[in-house]
Amino acid sequence: IKGDIKEMDWMDVSGWVSKGGAELGTNRSTPQQKDFEIIAHRLEDEKIDGLLIIGGWTGYQTAYQLITLRDTYPAFNIPLICVPATINNNLPGTQASIGADTALNSVMLDVDKLKESAMATRRCYVVEVMGRDCGYLALMSGLATGAERVYLPEEGITLDDLRDDVAQLKQGFAVGKRLGLMIRGENADPIYTTPFLVALFEKEGGGLFDVRQVILGHVQRGGRPSPFDRIQATRLATRALVTLIEAAEQGSDAVVALGRQAGQIQVTDLTQLPDLIEPDVQRPKEQPWLVLPPVARVMAQPEPQLP
Repeated sequence: IKGDIKEMDWMDVSGWVSKGGAELGTNRSTPQQKDFEIIAHRLEDEKIDGLLIIGGWTGYQTAYQLITLRDTYPAFNIPLICVPATINNNLPGTQASIGADTALNSVMLDVDKLKESAMATRRCYVVEVMGRDCGYLALMSGLATGAERVYLPEEGITLDDLRDDVAQLKQGFAVGKRLGLMIRGENADPIYTTPFLVALFEKEGGGLFDVRQVILGHVQRGGRPSPFDRIQATRLATRALVTLIEAAEQGSDAVVALGRQAGQIQVTDLTQLPDLIEPDVQRPKEQPWLVLPPVARVMAQPEPQLP
């Protein structure tokens, strides 16, 4: 916590509903050991009775770090409420984090533009989207844009996969196909990178089609929030404030995350955060959307596969 803490009143956030989360200020680093004493002193000096943490993976990790140090720093014995806000949609306790729907809409619009221009040629696009170790954006954008193939970090990429994909592309373009679309999550595989896939398809495609690489990058993070994200952010923030005030009034030191599950706002205990996430990667153990990859594969078949 640097500088003076600004006290905000009700009207200070007027009009923010149409703005992105960067208006609050963002930080993707977690505190280091030397930082916790400073944080504890500031919480005590400012008489802060609770924290509302709006953020992604590092926000949740920071909340967990604070509770592991409560014996050392009593100032951390306050309620901590986390609200999921990340385009990666890689947090436990929620099916949809704030920002993911907006990013998905942005990816869909950009890919649709690529498809329009490519229809005048015989071309295959390999599009890389964000998401880190979570394939949510890749899969959902693939379904929304009719991609032939989606490469996910949860599944990885094998040489057999690539052989099949090359064969399918060649078969399609040989009979008049005009567009190929492959979407790759940024961490789908450390060896079979996006440039590797482009070079492979270009080489094996021969003269049937050419290949272009498109890495959307940080344009996925911008733009005005979608209606879904605006409404969800309002719902979650309202519930979070009510929960935080009630916990502070009751003297509770609960550490929870709010999230949308099965259409309802649910509360997840973050004291067991390591049990909720996969080791060594940034994604939760439970990802309900992972039932959809078989649907994407069926929809991408060049012709019906009858039994």
